[in-house]
Amino acid sequence: MRKEVLINQPEEWNRIVTSFHKYDVYYLSEYVKAFQIHGDGEPALFYYEDDGIKAVNVFILRDIEADKRFKNQIPQGAYFDITTPYGYGGFLIEGNITRDTVKRLEKEYTDYCINKGIISEFVRFHPLLSDYETLEMLYHISKLGKTIVIPLNSKEEIWNNLTSKNRNMVRKAVKSGVEIYWGRSKDLIKSFMPLYKATMDKDKAKPYYYFGEDFFHSILYDLKNQAVLFYAVYQKHIISMAVLLLTNGHMNYHLSASQKVYQHLAPTNLLLYEAACWGFDNGFKTFHLGGGLGSKEDSLYRFKSSFSRDSDYTFTIGTKIFDQEKYDQLIEIRKKEMQKSNHSDTTMLQSATDFFPLYRGDYL
Repeated sequence: MRKEVLINQPEEWNRIVTSFHKYDVYYLSEYVKAFQIHGDGEPALFYYEDDGIKAVNVFILRDIEADKRFKNQIPQGAYFDITTPYGYGGFLIEGNITRDTVKRLEKEYTDYCINKGIISEFVRFHPLLSDYETLEMLYHISKLGKTIVIPLNSKEEIWNNLTSKNRNMVRKAVKSGVEIYWGRSKDLIKSFMPLYKATMDKDKAKPYYYFGEDFFHSILYDLKNQAVLFYAVYQKHIISMAVLLLTNGHMNYHLSASQKVYQHLAPTNLLLYEAACWGFDNGFKTFHLGGGLGSKEDSLYRFKSSFSRDSDYTFTIGTKIFDQEKYDQLIEIRKKEMQKSNHSDTTMLQSATDFFPLYRGDYL
């Protein structure tokens, strides 16, 4: 048995998701709704069940014609692809997992995607939940880089997991008078939005990461039981903030912002340490910080790794082509557009194998 659940069926959506022993906030309808508001596409849930296993996948359905590079090139509502909502996801599978039961799942899922006109899928697997050995039967899988998870077994372990330098930074923040609070008020969201925009400006972020007011309101009100803001205060001013997402024993470092002028006070060091301790006090088991930009072991990664020296998790992606013929047709359309734009070296498109789907690459 297979079924599709859409975002306008939140009760049924969440009933399915929460029936799985392992799930996280990224699978809930309220989380995905925020990214529909952001303009990412139409959320959908695929559910499969037979005598042996049950499986669920949450994704965003995107009409390829809506991509400006395919406007007036293909019919509207004819070519689609799907992707994991911002963050992490991928199939959750439970039950008697064997080659035969997964093969039946793959057939049902492939039939479903082909019937909907879905050409390809890009997946960002959840580092704590994904069974990569099983999922290799469904996708081409690539390991991109390390990601940092703080185990929340005890406050003593949380402290001992910090590097000595990070412990000194936490002590410095406390000694300087930085204080950490948490809450969910509308005023906190209002404080967070300009601070977040300034942080994105400083980091020269891509336009996608400039989330609008409606998006943040969705995070606050739709995820009212799964989202909280931690913030650092110094001399009555908020100098660092973070949106944390939490459910089913998992905490996730989602969005953050800070004032660079106060960076020397190490407010974010103290904020994350205090948040981890709060997580332990409230029964959470893990605090996922993520990795570096583009999965690189950069300064952001090194900062996060200073909170959990022995973290051994990997960020992994998966790709799948359901209709190779149409996939190739879309690449040919891009090649022709490059030629019209006097970009004769279309081998750029062919050689950029690290981007998927290839027809959506920024090569012009």
